[in-house]
Amino acid sequence: MENKIDINDKLVRIIGVQFFGIIIPNATGLVSSNDRSVTYLMLTYGYFILISFLIWQGNRWLLFRLEERYNWFINPAQKVIMILGANIFYTSMLVVVMLLIWYQAVGQEADWEVIKITAGVCVICVIFITHTYETVFLIKERESDKVKTEKLEKARVQAELEALKNQIDPHFMFNSLNSLSYLIEYDPAKAKEFTESLAEVYRYILSNKNRRLVILQDELLFLQKYLSLLYLRFDDALQVNFEIEEKSKNEYLVPPISIFIVIENVVKHNEISKRNPMQVNVSMKEDSLHVENKIVAKKVLHHSSKIGLANLEERFRIIVGKGVSTDVSDGRFKIQLPMLKISN
Repeated sequence: MENKIDINDKLVRIIGVQFFGIIIPNATGLVSSNDRSVTYLMLTYGYFILISFLIWQGNRWLLFRLEERYNWFINPAQKVIMILGANIFYTSMLVVVMLLIWYQAVGQEADWEVIKITAGVCVICVIFITHTYETVFLIKERESDKVKTEKLEKARVQAELEALKNQIDPHFMFNSLNSLSYLIEYDPAKAKEFTESLAEVYRYILSNKNRRLVILQDELLFLQKYLSLLYLRFDDALQVNFEIEEKSKNEYLVPPISIFIVIENVVKHNEISKRNPMQVNVSMKEDSLHVENKIVAKKVLHHSSKIGLANLEERFRIIVGKGVSTDVSDGRFKIQLPMLKISN
């Protein structure tokens, strides 16, 4: 088991050990108060309480070890065999040895019939108590799974909320408004085009903010609107190439605005100019989108919250079931976005 289940059974053990240490020897005829001194009875009951303690503690230790190694839901038959085998072997051997010692200590000949009955009774009691422990284990495990599920759901909701908060990066908004201000003054025609594209970008974001997945085709269409803003801003200094088959665009689902975040990350962290043009390649391999660009780090980098890609990673883990993969090598940055294929 990945996490050990804690059971607070101290009081039960204290009472149970003494109870079985007194009841079982009386029930099997091993101890009788007739013509016996108080000292003898105290020592004898003390010895049988010790046996009871060793039986309980030993079987408890074995049970906890087996609980860590074997799972009811994966291989129940194997677990039953291992638990019963451990219970019977340990308990019967311990009872036989301890009773032989007791018979020798009191100067009596070993009564094997009584030993067999006592060992059998102890084994039955151990199996009953083990069943009780296993019931508690299952209840605790179910409670633990419920807590984990609730935590996971809470983390999912929190991650999605954080994702929504950061879908429109302040850096993107700042640059968009700056670009719009410049175009209004120097190129009103482009400013109008820029404003229309910016409105389309916001419209897509608002209409998809509550959706967990969108068709890849829709995400790429949105991306073209976003790229039109970047092309107006950078002219020929930025080029984004797509290598995705048309039929694949309607066969896959992705979290909305995910590719936008990746491209915006490229713009945010790299210098893009006529002197340092930027080419971004977006391709599809198997069931993942691959985005790759050269690294031309900005000399003066705007303040970054450092949560854009980390947030994207969390969203993909929760929604798609796999996180994103990144690689920085040979002066290039590569990121892999897993997608979900639409079942036929």
